[in-house]
Amino acid sequence: MIFSSIIFLFHFLPFTLAAYYIAPAKLKNTVLFICSLVFYCWGEVRFFPVMLSLILINYLCGLGIAHFEGRPHARRALLILALVGSFGMLFYFKYANFVLESANTLLGTSFAPIEGISVLPLGISFYTFQTLSYTIDVYRRDVAAEKNIIDFGAYVVMFPQLIAGPIVKYRDVAAQLHVYKHRYNLAQIEEGVTIFTFGLAKKVLLADAVGALWTDIIGVADDASITFVGLSNASTALVWLGILAYSFQLYFDFSGYSMMAIGMGKMMGFEFPQNFNYPYISASITEFWRRWHMTLSSWFREYVYIPLGGNRKGLRRQIFNLFIVELLTGIWHGADWNFICWGLYYFVLLAAEKLFLLKHLQKGRVWPHIYTLFFVVVGWAMFVGNDPGVEFGLLFRRLFIPTGGVSPVYFLRNYGVLLAVSFLCCTPLIEKLWDRLRARSWTRVLTVGVLLVVSTAYVVGSTNSPFLYFNF
Repeated sequence: MIFSSIIFLFHFLPFTLAAYYIAPAKLKNTVLFICSLVFYCWGEVRFFPVMLSLILINYLCGLGIAHFEGRPHARRALLILALVGSFGMLFYFKYANFVLESANTLLGTSFAPIEGISVLPLGISFYTFQTLSYTIDVYRRDVAAEKNIIDFGAYVVMFPQLIAGPIVKYRDVAAQLHVYKHRYNLAQIEEGVTIFTFGLAKKVLLADAVGALWTDIIGVADDASITFVGLSNASTALVWLGILAYSFQLYFDFSGYSMMAIGMGKMMGFEFPQNFNYPYISASITEFWRRWHMTLSSWFREYVYIPLGGNRKGLRRQIFNLFIVELLTGIWHGADWNFICWGLYYFVLLAAEKLFLLKHLQKGRVWPHIYTLFFVVVGWAMFVGNDPGVEFGLLFRRLFIPTGGVSPVYFLRNYGVLLAVSFLCCTPLIEKLWDRLRARSWTRVLTVGVLLVVSTAYVVGSTNSPFLYFNF
């Protein structure tokens, strides 16, 4: 069940909100927990035991860590148990077959793939990190252990952010989980509806529309009667146009999901952290990673980079710590070599900026933005390099070896206005326009209403397009 589907918008969400609002104060977390389980099990019921196991492992380990306050060895053993149990399940479902396949290729072995794990449990990368942040914070004494398993379960499976983030740490919502009366107000609900609507519009009006250009080039669709260019027939200029379109699609798709999640959180009285802050206006790769998928960057910084020493142990150690973080970032995104290359690619860029380039970028005005966008778009080509219809080597040959083929002129005529609108929507100009519109109540209501009606019409009139980050 995806947020931009008819069944979610017209059935699940209204019913859940109605049940949540009318439930007695002390039962709201129970309603949220049950409805979130229904949401998850709608398409992933066979992986319900995986989620339940992660909840129980971290809940019990958290209680144990708190119980053995004066026994550091017991506390450490329970933390290790939670880490091994959580990462073990993530490794088994997401990486085991990749490791076996890589071993067969590199070592000439003949390990058979593990049956039954070809499909990844939905959202496992996100909720694994969330549960672990809780257990680590309890071990650090940053939060108190949660004694009520319903409240803890409601945190883990809270449906707005369950599948693709933002990655919400327990301490971000712990206080709100225990506010049973007056958790939300009408102003919060109105703000939540507004943010949700803008997120939905990003997804269906921008991401799905501009993503069709990339689909037209690579030739992947359910309808075999549709004619596509095919990557091998596209000119270099057209491939660059396609990768630019994919860059827009990925941003609007993921940031749109995050906005919808944040909006629904506000409707229920929760404040989720911001996940995007106009990353494509960045003037360095360092700044880009402060603006893109901010909750993932924050997680790795707090639980990996700083514990390794951060920047406190000299430049060489800082570069090594950066290497570990970027390698893990690539691995987190997917079990394939292109994601590992993508993570190492950003390590090289970030290390170069850390060593010498950043001081020059800070003096520039226009060229740092061009530099950043160029390398980010190339990075997205690496990111998408093993998707259906895309062959990694062919894609990069087409990008960097000038080649003739189908011209981009036809596609510019069809998608030019959409690309221009997409570019503008990547900048703060839209937010400044909205600040003017929301100054008056009638323009605020009219804008949100029109966006909601148009977005809903697109949902009704088109097939469901899953969010791209559901794959991770």
